[in-house]
Amino acid sequence: MTITTEKTWKNIRQSVSRPEFCCPARWLRQVLAVVLLLPALATAPALATTGDSALADALARDLRDLAMIGDDPGIEVLLERGVDINAPSQFGKTALMFATEIGNLSTVALLLTRGADVNARTVSGCTALTFAAENQHYALTALLLERGANVHDRTRAGWDALMIASRHGMREMVEQLLFSGADPKAADRDGRTALVQAAERGRTAVIGPLVRAGAELESRTRTGATALIVAADRGHTDSVERLLTLGADANARDEMGGTALLAAVGQGHQEVAELLLRQGADPNLQDEEGVSALMEAVTTRHNELVDLLLAYQADPSLIDQEGQTAADLARASGNEAALGALVP
Repeated sequence: MTITTEKTWKNIRQSVSRPEFCCPARWLRQVLAVVLLLPALATAPALATTGDSALADALARDLRDLAMIGDDPGIEVLLERGVDINAPSQFGKTALMFATEIGNLSTVALLLTRGADVNARTVSGCTALTFAAENQHYALTALLLERGANVHDRTRAGWDALMIASRHGMREMVEQLLFSGADPKAADRDGRTALVQAAERGRTAVIGPLVRAGAELESRTRTGATALIVAADRGHTDSVERLLTLGADANARDEMGGTALLAAVGQGHQEVAELLLRQGADPNLQDEEGVSALMEAVTTRHNELVDLLLAYQADPSLIDQEGQTAADLARASGNEAALGALVP
């Protein structure tokens, strides 16, 4: 029997409730219910003739669910019946975003062809392009850019697709975004550029492309740190080496006077510290509290670095703002090994 009544539409609406993300089995049952009802939907009246906003909302949810599983025929049925292709979820995610997040290339292409808004944004500012970057979908990024995705749109945290791709070390995607006009000098709300975010994660492969495209080696975060300081603090030796090769200032200071060497020593990153010293880092620079790299090694008990710093002419006679030398700090903390190296 052909089903064409408004009552049937209401029955369909009631049969499929909102998916619960905490229960995948329930969500799957509900999606299957939508799929099984598609033949009825195909012969039902268009939404414009029903005047049922609750039904429209329910079917828009179904559209997003079908986009998530890549059911292109089901999506076609719903769109033919007038379901809003750009209807967002509670948090602003559209069917296009769900399909992009999962990586359904054919579904993304279908939705774009049928008029999906490529630059729609969630309540947190995410777009289909940022979802593609976050989930490392290179082919989808290319498709979205071809269809007019805005490379400059940012999330609420201030991240654009280039920053996200850089954080993941996606070199091809980074180059693709840069070619499409992404700004390598843009920074998030913490002042972190794509270069800084790559350095923070040790994504050495994208550092070169970013710098060649105009990323500033000495750009500062909100706390005054450079990409080199951030990489040194995290112990990413390869990234530190690449940044130094490209011309990063080994003695740059953050807003507290800290340097890459102080950061590396404080974290016990011996390989990074030695690399910095070989490349001209000054072992006698002191931060705003008068702390030198040698003092930092003593107080953090990274005693192997005490010997390294002394070998690179670290001055044990320097005093901090309290008037204490590295030996005084070693004595006060009971660091006998360091004291022995400092006071033969």
